[in-house]
Amino acid sequence: MIVYYLSLALRSLRSTPILSSLMVAAIAIGVGASMTVLTLNYMMSRNALKHKNDVLYAVQLDSWDPNEEAFDTANEIPWQLTYRDAQALLRSDIPTRQVAMHRFGFTVELEDSQLRPFVAQARVSTRDFFTLFDTPFLYGGTWDSAADQSPEQLVVLSKATNDKLFAGENSVGRSITLNGEPFTVVGVIDHWNPAPKVYDLNNSPFANTEALFVPFGLHRRFEIDTWGNDTGWASGPRSEGYEGFLQSESVWIQYWVELRDGEQKQQYETFLTAHIQGEKAQGRFQRPLKFALSRPSEWLRLNKVLRDDSRVLGWVSLAFLLVCVINGVALLLAKFLRKAPEAGVRRALGASRSALFIQHLIESAAIGVIGGIAGILVALVGIRASRHLAMGWIDTVASMDWLMMLAAIGLALFASLLAGFYPAWRISHTNPAIYLKTQ
Repeated sequence: MIVYYLSLALRSLRSTPILSSLMVAAIAIGVGASMTVLTLNYMMSRNALKHKNDVLYAVQLDSWDPNEEAFDTANEIPWQLTYRDAQALLRSDIPTRQVAMHRFGFTVELEDSQLRPFVAQARVSTRDFFTLFDTPFLYGGTWDSAADQSPEQLVVLSKATNDKLFAGENSVGRSITLNGEPFTVVGVIDHWNPAPKVYDLNNSPFANTEALFVPFGLHRRFEIDTWGNDTGWASGPRSEGYEGFLQSESVWIQYWVELRDGEQKQQYETFLTAHIQGEKAQGRFQRPLKFALSRPSEWLRLNKVLRDDSRVLGWVSLAFLLVCVINGVALLLAKFLRKAPEAGVRRALGASRSALFIQHLIESAAIGVIGGIAGILVALVGIRASRHLAMGWIDTVASMDWLMMLAAIGLALFASLLAGFYPAWRISHTNPAIYLKTQ
């Protein structure tokens, strides 16, 4: 019976091509506009570390100026740590894994090559970064733990950088020049570009991942500062030279830990409390004792990756879809009432009201499926336009996966059924006697 009703629906659509096209267009435009915004919001709020949400934690310590208001974050704690606090936390053996890191940049050269020098984004990090964030290796691996404390000139390349420098060959053991100094390649990571970059939401969360990764122990040899956000008070970065910067209250280090269970987390919280109390005894951490361990999902919310205006725009797009649904109600009502004589004859021949209702509701569903497919095309055009207008800012998230395509068809189907409910009910309650007199 469903197949029969579907054939009637397709025949009806062919018999009124203009009206049917208007209904499909109304659904397609409404769904396309909504899915453009909803897809971007969905992609921007994805948690690339969802599978590790219960064991990974971003660390925050409230080392801020006691004479100023609380730090401007949702939990009133600085996003990042000072260098001296990061070094102190690295000495703990409680976490299963831990990483201190920040963004930097190097001028890259290759000896005996015609390739011109170029500037590349780098991540200065401890070795656990790659395991903690599931970074896949194409060749080689990371450096050993000694390089996190001693100045070993080692580097891990991204796949794109390795392609650029070595035409994609296995470059492990070869040398490149960074800021005029030779570095030995120990690994090449495969294509890896999580969006948003949960591990560093403080610095361009939708930018491409870094081209280079170098050990944390190189700071003093190269006087590495940061190419990311740097906020501080008291002894500023330039007051006492580079060593003054490292010992200052500037916060610029991102810090993550892996804690496997509640007991390990409790032990680490006790360790953080003892660290803060020890620093208080030396005149630091003059604000009330406060720290935070945030899971990746909590970290995304704290950093407001999906901004309030994006959420509002999502609701506005759904309101626009509702307007399209209302227009669809009027068009379907006009279309179905034109077929009232036919419905009256069917009722007189014994068709039940429920049969007529289902028949016309299936016709609405057919319009929804066609409108959903057209809406996907509209959404793809909208996403592409968004990528162009954002000038590269959201390239890593401006795409539509199969889940969102299925959601688009589902939304169109729901919208068309919502639009067709009243017209289908109206035609199913037609009095057949009125139309039999006219036949």
